Amino acid sequence: MAQDLIDQLATYRLERKLSQPQLAKKLGVTFQTVNRWLNRHMKPSQIHEYHIKKLLHGSPRTPHRRSRQRAVAR
Repeated sequence: MAQDLIDQLATYRLERKLSQPQLAKKLGVTFQTVNRWLNRHMKPSQIHEYHIKKLLHGSPRTPHRRSRQRAVAR
């Protein structure tokens, strides 16, 4: 699981032309931590996996929240 996530993170970084320090800043970790993940020297902790998934896929929204936002926008 973590390896697939790291592959997705590497793709995310390359597609957005982010440096490892820039990616680290987005995730709230050090450059060294991101470097260790991407070079397969260390796996992200569960909390870091959560933040990586949040970065990759965004925060899930509930239908109630979306319909409320639409109502406010009108």
